Amino acid sequence: MTTRVFLIRHGATELTDEDRFAGAVNVMLSAAGREQARLLGQRLSKEGLVAVYSSPLQRTVDTAEYVARPHSLTVEKIDAMLEIAHGHWEGMRRADVEHDFAEEYRRWENDPYTFAPSGGESGLDVTARALPALIALVEKHCDQRFAIVSHKATIRLLLSSLLGFDPRRYRDRLDQSPAALNVLDFKDVSAPRLTLFNSVSHYADVGLPEVPHRRLSKVWGNEES
Repeated sequence: MTTRVFLIRHGATELTDEDRFAGAVNVMLSAAGREQARLLGQRLSKEGLVAVYSSPLQRTVDTAEYVARPHSLTVEKIDAMLEIAHGHWEGMRRADVEHDFAEEYRRWENDPYTFAPSGGESGLDVTARALPALIALVEKHCDQRFAIVSHKATIRLLLSSLLGFDPRRYRDRLDQSPAALNVLDFKDVSAPRLTLFNSVSHYADVGLPEVPHRRLSKVWGNEES
């Protein structure tokens, strides 16, 4: 018996290419993001999903609706799957945050798992709300297939916890492209297996993924490298 979870990042938004912190900002999908989500819905149309869950932010709900439609399902919103909140950094470019809040940014860059900007969440905070919600859904849908549409940081933190990665380095060592598909298989709640990671073959005809560019990461932020 295996429970399969399709863990999905929302499609590209109006801020995707601007290297801005937009965890709690309710930005909309761009035209490209809607097309990515539509193609993802086609890719999963024959997977026999029994439920589709989503963070309540509009970009995830809109993406989830494309996934749910072929299965005649209604998207169910779950607050626990919200993106990490960046507090007073929300809406700012990464370079501006590093300049204006240098010490705070340095501490966050060093360990985003236990440190949070003022008014925001740490990675630990996000894991504490998202992981129990995911496990509860796996238990609810034992031996079935369902989808969760969430956000870049939230997904990477979930994967770090489930697979035993160092969560302090989740931002630089795990990537999530817009409308990326990840597949997790559970023999039971204590035995997850990552079967597919960061797949975008539904909209990108490439043999290999592009080298990460910016992605709100100082490590990957040198455009000349």
